[in-house]
Amino acid sequence: MNKLISKVVGEKRQWREHKVRTRQLPESYRTAVEALERYLMHVGPGGDGAHAAAMFEDLLDLFEQSAANGTPIREIVGEDPVEFLEAFVQNYPDGQWRTRERNRLISAIERAAGENTGRDQGAV
Repeated sequence: MNKLISKVVGEKRQWREHKVRTRQLPESYRTAVEALERYLMHVGPGGDGAHAAAMFEDLLDLFEQSAANGTPIREIVGEDPVEFLEAFVQNYPDGQWRTRERNRLISAIERAAGENTGRDQGAV
């Protein structure tokens, strides 16, 4: 029980510290980080809390460094923030449940349609 409590309290404390750092960013960077985080929370890669925490910390590190260097937000995320996040998330393969499920779906439909595309037949 103590492990569970320390894990929950530790994660909560880590999240609070993360939010304090986020609030210290210049307003435009803070707005961008909060929007990106919100998107990740809804459609992100999933995985356990440790993977999500690492991803959010890395994203915040990127924006802190960019703000310190005066890098414009569009230079960070480009013209398509969704494309930016899709590429960013690829750095965290352990939480890639969406990619695995997308591949399973494609493979299952190919098998159902009688197509042999050389994909892993045991994906479903």
